[in-house]
Amino acid sequence: MLHKPDGEPVRTGRNLPLAIASGVALGALVLLSIYPFSAGFVAITAAATLICLRELNRGLAAKGGRLAVWPLALGGAAMQVCAYFGGAEWLVGATALTAVAALSWRLRDGAEGYVRDAGANLLTLLYVPFLLGTWQLLIATPGDGQERLIAFILVTISSDIGGYFAGILMGRHKMAPVISPNKTWEGFGGSVLACMLAGGLTVALMLDGPVWAGAVLGVAVVLAATVGDLIESLLKRDLGLKDMGRFMPGHGGLLDRVDSLLIAGPVAWVVLSLLVP
Repeated sequence: MLHKPDGEPVRTGRNLPLAIASGVALGALVLLSIYPFSAGFVAITAAATLICLRELNRGLAAKGGRLAVWPLALGGAAMQVCAYFGGAEWLVGATALTAVAALSWRLRDGAEGYVRDAGANLLTLLYVPFLLGTWQLLIATPGDGQERLIAFILVTISSDIGGYFAGILMGRHKMAPVISPNKTWEGFGGSVLACMLAGGLTVALMLDGPVWAGAVLGVAVVLAATVGDLIESLLKRDLGLKDMGRFMPGHGGLLDRVDSLLIAGPVAWVVLSLLVP
């Protein structure tokens, strides 16, 4: 059992061994989809799109919202293929076409609640398949795309790990008590240190880039990951949910696990494209 510096036992609020085991299993599945052929990762993000869409649809339905499930599902999966094989331009084009299809699909239900549902559809489109598509932009980078994706995942996971242990061991000052009561400034400091260390090591050892670029990546990712966690927490509060689903034992829904990775994806792609071309 973990203990704080004053000897008080730490209560983590989750089944830690189960959470670690399910996280490792998901990580192994991702690795198997990346090597030896990176195109296999398209299937992972396409499946993630469908699972996250189901979780959001259930949460929004409880509040009376209606998603255009079929256009978002088919278009979201197609966006992953377009991003991998066609790059950013194809991803943007597929996103625009899916938006048109989703907004048009909702026309048949009339004017009542249209603005609410249109907003929910566009939020879902950008929050899930579009941001997942930026992971495809990372892995499709010629030469070292697989390593770029792994570096991004390792740095972002380091934010969660560093923040988690620093927070439960030293956390005293709440960062955003209204949105996420368990998040502390001490935990954020642990996330920053862990991300900078992981960024420096992964960029230098895996991408042959300068350590300072890895440190910049770490800072950028930790800011994005923290925002991503707060965004998902606010979504759950507004929807009246504790977890988005039950996909991963010990973690909740898939969105509960990838919330930081979603927002950090485009940030990592931009930083790596500029600093480690």
